Amino acid sequence: MAAKKYDASDIQVLEGLDPVRMRPGMYIGGTGADGYHHLLWEIVDNSVDEVMNGHASRIEVRLHKNGTTITVDDDGRGIPVDMMKKYDKSALEVILTTLHSGGKFEKKNYTHSGGLHGVGSSVVNALSTELIAQIKRDGKHYEQTFSRGKATSKLKTGANARGTGTSITFTPDPEIFGNKLKFDVEQIKERLESKSYLHKGLEIVFFDDTASPKSETSYRHDGGIAEYINKLITDRNKGLVPAGSTPFYKFHENGVKLEFSLCWSEATDELVKSYVNGIPTKNGGTHENGLKSGVVKAVRNYIETHELTPKGVTLTADDIREGMVCVLSAYVVEPQFQGQTKERLNNPETQGQVDNVIRPAVEKWLNDNKTIAEAVVARIILAARAREASRAASQAVTRKSAISHKLNLPGKLADCSSTDPEESELFIVEGDSAGGSAKQGRDRKTQAILPLRGKVLNAEQASNDKMSGNKELQDIASALGCGLGADLDVTRLRYGKIFLLMDADADGLHISTLLLTFFYRHLRPLITGGHVYIAQPPLYRVDIGKETYWALDEEHRDAIIKEKGRANSKPNIMRFKGLGEMPADDLKMTTLDRKNRMVLKVAIDNELETDRTINDLMGKDVGARFRFIMENAKDVQEVDA
Repeated sequence: MAAKKYDASDIQVLEGLDPVRMRPGMYIGGTGADGYHHLLWEIVDNSVDEVMNGHASRIEVRLHKNGTTITVDDDGRGIPVDMMKKYDKSALEVILTTLHSGGKFEKKNYTHSGGLHGVGSSVVNALSTELIAQIKRDGKHYEQTFSRGKATSKLKTGANARGTGTSITFTPDPEIFGNKLKFDVEQIKERLESKSYLHKGLEIVFFDDTASPKSETSYRHDGGIAEYINKLITDRNKGLVPAGSTPFYKFHENGVKLEFSLCWSEATDELVKSYVNGIPTKNGGTHENGLKSGVVKAVRNYIETHELTPKGVTLTADDIREGMVCVLSAYVVEPQFQGQTKERLNNPETQGQVDNVIRPAVEKWLNDNKTIAEAVVARIILAARAREASRAASQAVTRKSAISHKLNLPGKLADCSSTDPEESELFIVEGDSAGGSAKQGRDRKTQAILPLRGKVLNAEQASNDKMSGNKELQDIASALGCGLGADLDVTRLRYGKIFLLMDADADGLHISTLLLTFFYRHLRPLITGGHVYIAQPPLYRVDIGKETYWALDEEHRDAIIKEKGRANSKPNIMRFKGLGEMPADDLKMTTLDRKNRMVLKVAIDNELETDRTINDLMGKDVGARFRFIMENAKDVQEVDA
């Protein structure tokens, strides 16, 4: 059968806001709860842009009784309503029905802005069954209605009006988001409260008409982020006194504009809340990297200058940042966000700019506040000694079995809080980057993460001296807590399930093989006892219409496209370069979540054959390995470069 001719009739041009409705995930990150709420954040952020540039001081958000319709009202300048001759439409209609339209491309109207692409309002319009825009400006009321990206009425001029402002009411489209989603009151409150901390003098009022009786909550924090960090520390420490009595606060506006505050808490991990132009960057970015680098350099300089370097312990960056709580609000003229959801800043120059501000500021604060500085340094040294001695008992996360056998837990282990091995799981992960994603996506109560650095030692060829001196393998043994070889005691095992979580490529398979060799030769009872698994992270994400599918390999990908593909819908395929490149939420849903994950249980069907295979593949006899490769080369379809 001849292949179908590919010609001009196959070329499709999406006009207006059709691209948004066809691929909403490109604009709002997905069609789940996060994407649903992202519509609200886009409208709120437009109002905040007016506040940032000195044109507004009050924002009202009203969640209507049905839980799916919401209104955002501000006292800003009001969206322009005069006619744009080129389009024969009002500016309001152009902004709400045309991608890449708005007043933020040049800096004459907005010095700093969270929205730079001119797509936010039009995307909300495209994904709403109804949107009502009400404008006050030039002494008049104006109103226009829209549905699914198109105007459903002409711009109407109403009665005389006092003041100026914009009111947007919209209802997310169930055709895009389904019928079950509604706005989450607590999530809205948390977001609005953080906005009020970031912008001194701003008052935000939230009206919840879904409550019985209806409720009204007002947020105004004239103390700004200096007040915000006190709240974070109180929530975090639960009554514990932080290291240093007063948080550090700094506002800087020379070159780069930024505002930040920090303190050290008694928690064992760091908490950084970072923002760019009022937008929360939950995945960090260059501004957050500059913050961390600047703090570490400042503390090191202070310790060295005052000769406080402890004997017998090395202070790492992780030790210095352990327990650190920080709020960073940076203002960038031309921010380069990673994607329309703006969760990460990519401006390369910003890292150095932030570092250059924070390093001298923090160092001066420490020098000017000796009591606070000494408390901070003492807390850092304690963290370093606890790490090097693995004094996990003081952090209240060590298993009872580990305490009784005096285990030294590896410093890179992100342990879980449960003390029950029956529900506890350990994920041995390839690399720090993948470990970071796994830490974000895990269940902290029952799932522990141990990142490895590079390819581990080949236990089939290594001597006992090399084995005992290899940090990666010894870290695994320490984390498991049950001993090795002849000293192994399964009753001391700290985790009921151990997962090898590697990239879905050739290097990942090689590392899995090296680890399986180690487990087989030195921890075999864990395999025979059914404790060892190989995680199966997807290699591909396949979006077909509104549905998302996950493929383990090329063959699985092609099968999904063949089975689920539609004639008029081209699949959108994403290949993950590695676990470190996979968003934490995706890793959680596909690989960590007990309800959704796919795993392979490691078992030994034939002891003799298994022993021979491992010896041939991993042993010192090159000839055996060459024969295996030549015998099986014909079965290899594709090598992952």
